[in-house]
Amino acid sequence: MPNAINYVTRFENKLRELYAQDLTSDPLFHSNTDISVMNTKYIKIPTLSVSGYKDHSRSSMGFNAGSYSNDFEQKALAHDRDVEFAVDPMDVDETNDILSIANIQNRFEKTQAIPELDCYTYSKLYSEAVRLNMTIKTTALTAANVLSDFDGNLEIMEDAGVPLDRLVLFCTAGYKKLLKNAEGIQRTLDVKSGGGVDRRVRTLDDIQNIVTVPSARFKSAFNFTDGCVPASGAKQINYILIDPECQISRVKYSYIHFFAPGTDSKTADNYLYQNRRLNDTFAIDHLFTKGCIIHAQA
Repeated sequence: MPNAINYVTRFENKLRELYAQDLTSDPLFHSNTDISVMNTKYIKIPTLSVSGYKDHSRSSMGFNAGSYSNDFEQKALAHDRDVEFAVDPMDVDETNDILSIANIQNRFEKTQAIPELDCYTYSKLYSEAVRLNMTIKTTALTAANVLSDFDGNLEIMEDAGVPLDRLVLFCTAGYKKLLKNAEGIQRTLDVKSGGGVDRRVRTLDDIQNIVTVPSARFKSAFNFTDGCVPASGAKQINYILIDPECQISRVKYSYIHFFAPGTDSKTADNYLYQNRRLNDTFAIDHLFTKGCIIHAQA
């Protein structure tokens, strides 16, 4: 589609900042640091299994033979995205620098690149849970039952041996509000000097990391044909309680380049901005089924 340009008559060239939020899924991109992607689009996740004890015989000099085996889960990175903007220098001049490459890059990162990485990452966690036939919780949550639901999740995780101090709770503002007003929570209000009262929920029991995700980024599926929009029939995710070590999120390739006018025949007398990113998110199958619980719209 053609560029829509509003040329200036007389006004300031400072862009008013949009409401934006940094990458909320960032904790997922720092897990399993020993697994990397090198010179290929594939990630190979090593697995190792060993046999257990057998009864020892004191009349024999030998030990029981054990067995071991290893394998690899191979995953292919598939979310390969790019965009370029060719900007006529006269458009830059006649919009009083509003269409400068710096402004375009800043607005693209805040309104497209960062939100899409969140959207893809969370929706891929959802689709991985579906692929592994995991139960997606859909019981309607209220102030009366949200705490028992939370306690039940911790019980499941702890019983499976998941380290609770590693868990991250990604949730919507609506879910966080339910936690704040949950029946049965004992509150200690922090009344600050000057009369301010702090009622924010930062941690809960063993969960030390609670991350609020904009609901628009927290859907079960997205359409990435042109930018990133919720797919038809996409469900609202309310929370993902997860041990980051049970999954792998990686940006393998990130390319951002700026060409000045006259750099080559393609740019001609235009400014040219190019941006490409290859990323993906994968479950470590044998860990993910124990280390991730998702609640979404029924």
